[in-house]
Amino acid sequence: MTAMTLSLPIDPAANELLNRNALALVLGLVLDQQVPMEKAFSSPYVLSQRLGHEPDAAELAGYDPDALVALFAQPPALHRFPKAMAARVQEVCRVLVDRYDGDAARLWSDAADGRELLRRIADLPGFGKQKAQIFLALLGKRFDVTPEGWREAAGGYGDPDAHRSVADVVDADSLRRVREYKQQMKAAAKARSAPA
Repeated sequence: MTAMTLSLPIDPAANELLNRNALALVLGLVLDQQVPMEKAFSSPYVLSQRLGHEPDAAELAGYDPDALVALFAQPPALHRFPKAMAARVQEVCRVLVDRYDGDAARLWSDAADGRELLRRIADLPGFGKQKAQIFLALLGKRFDVTPEGWREAAGGYGDPDAHRSVADVVDADSLRRVREYKQQMKAAAKARSAPA
C-alpha cells in the first residue's frame, strides 16, 4: 500500500500499521462505529500486540470465535461491543478470504472504477452506503487509490475541501473540524426526530 498522509492522534506504531497493512486499515473501518475514531483505528494494532503478530484475513476468519471475543474483551476492550465486533471482524475476513484470496488490498487494487469499488466496499458485512463512501474517500484522499469516478462515488465525502470523516483528518485542526461536523449532523438528526 502506498503510504500517504493518514495521521491520527494515536500511537505512532498504530498509525504506521494502518499506513502499510491493508487488513489493519479495513479493520479500523469495521470498528469505526459507536466509539471514537482514535479507539477504532488503534484497535488493529492492539489486536496484533495481543496476538503477538500481525494476523492475516485467513487467520482471523478461522479463529476460534470465543477466543477472539476474549481477545476483544480483554481490558481495555477493543470496542464497546467486543462480542458483536469480534464476530463482525470474522465476517469481513471471511469475505476477504472468499472473494479476494485473503488479500485486503485486492478489495480496491483491481476495481475497474469508483462505482465498482464503492459496491465492493458496500458488500462487506456492516458497511452501509455512508460507511462505504467514507472508506472510498479515505482510500482516495490518503492512499492514492483513485479509480475513475471515485470522488463522485464517494459523494460529499469525496469533496477535496470536506471535513466530514476520517478521510479528512491530517492534523489536530482537521480532526476538530471533522468532530464539529459530526456534532452538527447529530444535532440535526436529533432535531428531525424530535416530536413536533
